[in-house]
Amino acid sequence: MPELSERLNTPISTAELERRWKAVRAAMEREGIDVLVMQNNNDHMGGYVKYFTDLPAGNGYPVTVVFPRDDLMTIVMQGPLGGKEDIPSGGDGVRRGVKRVLTTPSYASAVYTKDYDPELAASALAPFAKGTIGLVSTYQMSYAMGDFLKLHFSAARFVDASELVDRIKAIKSEEEMERIVRTARMQDGAMQAAFASIKPGMRDSDVVAAAQFYSQTHGSEQGLYLCASAPLGTPMKFAPKHMQNRVIREGDYVALLVEDAGPGGFYTELGRNCVVGKAPQEMKDELAFTLESRRMTLDLLKPGTPAKEIWEKFNDFMRRNGRPEETRLYCHGQGYDLVERPLIRHDEPMVIEKDMNIVVHPTYIYKGMLHWVCDNYLIGSNGPGERLHRYPEAIIEVG
Repeated sequence: MPELSERLNTPISTAELERRWKAVRAAMEREGIDVLVMQNNNDHMGGYVKYFTDLPAGNGYPVTVVFPRDDLMTIVMQGPLGGKEDIPSGGDGVRRGVKRVLTTPSYASAVYTKDYDPELAASALAPFAKGTIGLVSTYQMSYAMGDFLKLHFSAARFVDASELVDRIKAIKSEEEMERIVRTARMQDGAMQAAFASIKPGMRDSDVVAAAQFYSQTHGSEQGLYLCASAPLGTPMKFAPKHMQNRVIREGDYVALLVEDAGPGGFYTELGRNCVVGKAPQEMKDELAFTLESRRMTLDLLKPGTPAKEIWEKFNDFMRRNGRPEETRLYCHGQGYDLVERPLIRHDEPMVIEKDMNIVVHPTYIYKGMLHWVCDNYLIGSNGPGERLHRYPEAIIEVG
């Protein structure tokens, strides 16, 4: 087998890829599925393509993977019109488990190219014209792809195979967990660098630039960096780059969320508040309550616990203590996706299982201030292990 290319950023091992393929193919056999089709177009919520190929989808360009139960994969991706490359047995140092790469210059902004990718995917699916085709991540797969395939293969049986893959993907191997810990350590450094840079006169975007620079010089390829500042006593929410133009002033508090992928592409999240000056005691006291709400959640994150039960008990705890209920998402899985199942919500059918990577971030506005804390945990046999991040659980005083 060829050595992996030196150009690859922290590739996963071939043995780990083979473990994933074997597990998915065994599940396909049980469910009577002949082939899977998946399509992603970004590397924030597009982790299925990365999971099967160790190659990210990005920049809005679709990457389609055809994964047969009894054969190697075909990839359809951006490239020359009519491009076709047959991959040597064992891979080429970049593509592993792949027999063919088909390319086409298609763009979501040019609607007349909508069938270019589906036509190439259909050529790889031809042997399964009367078989069972499993669609993975249908939420992200383009309408053009799904519609074309169902019309073109009218004799095939289509099933949604997302649940099949999700239940395998959510459980991390030893190698995956090692990469997840590396991400958490990287984010510790990014948070330290960002807060150390803060001084009056900077903009929120300058704080983000410090975090992003640290991450990208320590192996990160992509991610989100959300930040917002405000005078003490003013409610606010951390914001994306388009809303990071505010100038930071003496006495402000700043919320920063670093949710980027580390070397190898796995996500964790780290979030903290800091104060440009002295943090008021009431802010420190509320952090103590926030940590208590997180501890209550951690005590429930035991293998076998339904996500809905954790959600309901958390909101009951918040109500009893006069704090706002959670209505969004305060706890969830992570992996190659920034948000990965299970989601700790009322509508999640999964239960907590050993070796999941779970981020817990209770976040709420109370008495005119944003209060929160955000860290990751790996689930052990009896519940979460130690916090993966080592950054202090404190309101940081800077400037």
